[in-house]
Amino acid sequence: MKTIIYTDGGSRGNPGPSAIGVILTNEKGTVIKEYSEKIGRATNNEAEYEAVIFGLQKAKLLFGKKRVKTMNIEVRMDSEFVAKQLNGEYKILDRKIEQLFLKAWNLKVELGKVKFVHISREKNIEADKLVNRALGSKKRLNQSLF
Repeated sequence: MKTIIYTDGGSRGNPGPSAIGVILTNEKGTVIKEYSEKIGRATNNEAEYEAVIFGLQKAKLLFGKKRVKTMNIEVRMDSEFVAKQLNGEYKILDRKIEQLFLKAWNLKVELGKVKFVHISREKNIEADKLVNRALGSKKRLNQSLF
């Protein structure tokens, strides 16, 4: 069984009020669950990481510790920066980002097969809408430079 988790995070200002959007789907694209939450003050990259962490935690809760270990999970995000860090292609130079990376990595280790994939913003519109909904506007958020 393959589960796809679409994640997005954004902030108004960098740092500023931030939110995450997360959508869990099956491999056919049927939505299993979606989430939209404010996370307080953060940078864009911190919000992107928080969305990944939240998505992995929710997968673990929804499917259970035992079942999730046998699953293939693909986390799709429009943050090339976060995807490349989680895939070991970019170095981590910021202490706070390092802590978020470790949280995401530890969750990855607890789960089955987890793959981090960078996708275009156009393929992540629904998660972006959830971020904007949490922040109370349809206006597009500041996005990561990477």
